[in-house]
Amino acid sequence: MGKVTWGFTCSIDGFIAGPGHDMSWMSAAEPLADGAIERMAGEVAVIISGRDGYDAAQAQRGERDELTSEAYGGAWSGTEFVLTHRPEELADAPNVTAMNCDITEAIGRALDIAGERNVQIISADIARQALEHDLIDELQVFVAPVFLGDGVRLFDVPGGRRVDWELVDTCDDSPRSFGRIYRPKRTSTGA
Repeated sequence: MGKVTWGFTCSIDGFIAGPGHDMSWMSAAEPLADGAIERMAGEVAVIISGRDGYDAAQAQRGERDELTSEAYGGAWSGTEFVLTHRPEELADAPNVTAMNCDITEAIGRALDIAGERNVQIISADIARQALEHDLIDELQVFVAPVFLGDGVRLFDVPGGRRVDWELVDTCDDSPRSFGRIYRPKRTSTGA
């Protein structure tokens, strides 16, 4: 069975998108090694995104570059779930399954489809919800050498919530991107 991963590139100051979900800052990211994007895309069967990010991507389609206009720069193909309270508005959207459900149901359905491949969350808010239910198996982080100062925070929980991570791998093929893979540290409650 595949894993539930949360993957992203963020700015040094902890944003995964600029104001209005702007992604133009990604041009500051270090290029990944040849074949790295295709390798990562091949591991993912289902992407779960949020409605705000989906709408912004559609609105900015003509402005975004090859890397940010489609998942994995167009190297990915699979099923995209867009979580929304208004799924009827996306009924005719190509290659999208609009869903109005909680995160546990969305992930369960995604894992059924994914088989041995992974489910990738690309929304900060959806990932935060998944973390509340301990549903994320792996965190894939790349860092772009840029400060944004505002936008969509990587992890934003009013009042705070601590989540500890354990480093399990580094992306040695792309060291300038500071690629790291973590898994949540789970506390054992056994006797």
